[in-house]
Order: sequence, then structure tokens, then C-alpha cells
Amino acid sequence: MTLYDIKPRFQALLRPLVKQLAGRGVTANQVTLGAAIGSIVIGGILYQYAHMPVWFLLLPIWMFLRMALNAIDGMLAREFNQQSKLGAYLNELCDVVSDAALYLPFALLAPFSFFSVGVVIFLATLSEFAGVLGLTVGAARRYDGPLGKSDRAFVFGALGLWVGLAGNLPGWIVWLMPLLSALLALTIYNRVNRALNLDTAVNHFIK
Repeated sequence: MTLYDIKPRFQALLRPLVKQLAGRGVTANQVTLGAAIGSIVIGGILYQYAHMPVWFLLLPIWMFLRMALNAIDGMLAREFNQQSKLGAYLNELCDVVSDAALYLPFALLAPFSFFSVGVVIFLATLSEFAGVLGLTVGAARRYDGPLGKSDRAFVFGALGLWVGLAGNLPGWIVWLMPLLSALLALTIYNRVNRALNLDTAVNHFIK
């Protein structure tokens, strides 16, 4: 179970807004690019003002808004005939760029380091790559956990809230980044393994 599993209910709440946006000519690609630009801007602000913890209160707010925007662009694409090859590229590329921009400022906060945060960014990118590769072996795009995009947004949003309210982080939390790296490694394994197993099952059924 990951936060991705509650996505249908979240989409149902957003559907009236999506209909209004579609009626005004807003496209899925515009929403995707807007979310990416917003993430880069927020990430840049946090990186520039990492010495002022109160700025990290922006992160949980933006993470929620970004999750909504990600749901909106998908609904616009699927439900209003806006799916395109360009949109598929933008959806995947903008997500990994946005994640990197939003995670990187934590490298400036003790007790974390550029190495530990960098490993998380690398594995997060690799996990999304592993998810997309499911399509190349006859499976669907994989969203398996335990640390999918929505789950990471929750963790880093909560971490930003903690920093913003407390002003600093305790020393023991240095273990968080290694823990996230381990969960991301498991996520990659699950996505690859389940895509391969599904492909094997489909081929067996066809034969």
C-alpha cells in the first residue's frame, strides 16, 4: 500500500476543477510544465535561503499543490483527449527534474550531506526509470512502492515542515537518507521484478 493507491479518490475531488480548466483551454502539457517550473523555483528559493529554516514551510504546501497538479495533468490528458507523445516525455522528465530540485536543498542542512541526498536523488530517478521500462517488456508503467513519488513527496514535505517549525534537525535523523535509499532500492527491485513477472505470465498465457 502506497499513497498512489488513494489517487482515484483524490482525482474524484479534483474532477470539477479539471472540467473548468479544460473548458478554458488549459492543456495537460501546460500544467506539467507549470508544475516543473514551480518546483524549480521553490527548490531554488530553499537552496538560496537554506540558512533561514522558515522558508522550508513552503515545501509541504508546494508538495500538496504539486501532487494536485500532477493529478490534474493526467486527468486532462486522459479524459479530454490531450494525450500525446510529447506529453508522455514531459510527464516523466519534469517529474525527475522537479524531485531533484526539491530534494537538493536538504543537502545544505545538518546532519545531511550532499552525498546522502545525492544518492536519494539518483535512486529516485532510477526508480522512475525502472517504472517506465515496464512498458518496454509488455507490462504497464509500474508504480510499485514502498517509496513511490507520492510517498517521497509526503516524506520530504513532512521534513520541510519539521525544519520550518523547529529550525533544525536532530542528529539521529542522519539515518533518514540511508533508510530512504534502501526503500528506493527495494522500490526499484519491485518495479523490475513485477514487470518481468507480468511479462512472463502474459507470454505463458499467449502460448
